[in-house]
Amino acid sequence: MKLLIRWVITGLALFVAAWVVPGITVEADGWTAYAVMAVLLGLINAIVRPVLKLLTCPLIILTLGIFVLVINGFTLWLASRIAQDWFGVGYSVESFGAAFLGSLIVSIVSVILSALVREEERRQ
Repeated sequence: MKLLIRWVITGLALFVAAWVVPGITVEADGWTAYAVMAVLLGLINAIVRPVLKLLTCPLIILTLGIFVLVINGFTLWLASRIAQDWFGVGYSVESFGAAFLGSLIVSIVSVILSALVREEERRQ
């Protein structure tokens, strides 16, 4: 159940990012694109992101953790490329700047929605 909730939260965060950031576009079948992107982003964050953090550990330390934002932008861009090229899903991130801003939006919205879900679980 928690995995499904996490998947929905990520899909909603991707929707907000596409709505707010001008360089992120979604083609006709939007909800399918958000669902596929949520799964792909989760897989890339689970597999690729730890490797990137390990390889860039000196930069992360040197920048006091701010370089993680660059890694987040790269993972969003990579997920959109895989979604387009391999699965034909219409979620497009046009530039790294759009990916960077989109990853910030996705992170902020995910934290807010996760906190709301946790608060509801505590009340019950």
